[in-house]
Amino acid sequence: MNERDCHPEAFAYWHEGAFLSRRVFAGLASPYSDLHRARTVIVPVPYDGTSEWRSGSRHGPQAIIDASQYLELYDIEMDREISEVGICTLPEVEPLLNSPQDMIDRVYQVTKSLIQKEKFVVLLGGEHSLSLGAVRAFGEAFPKLSVLQLDAHADLRDEYLGTRYSQACVMRRISELCPISQVGVRSLSLEEKQFLTQNKLIPFYMSDLASSATYIDRILDSLSEDVYVTIDVDVLDPSIMSAVGTPEPDGMSWRQLLDIVESVASRKRVVGFDLMEFCPAEGPGSCAFLLAKMAYKLIGSAVLREGR
Repeated sequence: MNERDCHPEAFAYWHEGAFLSRRVFAGLASPYSDLHRARTVIVPVPYDGTSEWRSGSRHGPQAIIDASQYLELYDIEMDREISEVGICTLPEVEPLLNSPQDMIDRVYQVTKSLIQKEKFVVLLGGEHSLSLGAVRAFGEAFPKLSVLQLDAHADLRDEYLGTRYSQACVMRRISELCPISQVGVRSLSLEEKQFLTQNKLIPFYMSDLASSATYIDRILDSLSEDVYVTIDVDVLDPSIMSAVGTPEPDGMSWRQLLDIVESVASRKRVVGFDLMEFCPAEGPGSCAFLLAKMAYKLIGSAVLREGR
């Protein structure tokens, strides 16, 4: 890639070898897709270097952005076109395959540069390990940050397959940086259960959500004022989201997930979010469109409520 291949305004964030080709979320035209005007920036990261079962999340960002071309820009619930906040799509961040830690550092640098420009960052993965880079950058900007994790898995192993920076370790590493609140968990290892017990951490298991009418209030109470939301899309039930690397039965519905995130956005300051672990080859095209619509609605929930 060279300078003429990169959108002129995105070039300010381009470093030699850091980005691949550029695609535009929701097919937005100027001025709504211009970097200098947009409040929100989409950062696609096509990387799945530590995936161990069904790989392919490296194709997730492109599939979501491609499906977003068919979104209706008007949102019924918000009664406006969310795109008016401005949504710029950066070129894909080029993967580094020499080590997961180097790739996480690359995501950290890209995210940090956007935070310094006061952008609302939306990371599209790619595997979940990448979230660590984004959280590192947001933690520096927001010292009292907490992280809301929506996920079928705890991701709290200290090491997995020879690395401490696997997708299976991401929340263990994030918990070393800031408080975490885990929601929708329905699968974990004995090692992870012991870590939870030793550190007096209590996830909101999927079974808790099904049996309690007050779980959203308790989730809100567990979070600080500034919140980063990380979503492993396998938190959703396989009946609507089969296109994941590690599917688990008995997951969230579309409405449950939206209700949680919209409630958090209405009471807290959501500083950024990500959608991770989408493997488009493992499911129908409707999965990509579901995630495109989810990203669009979550941008609306977070950005349009910033001035509440």
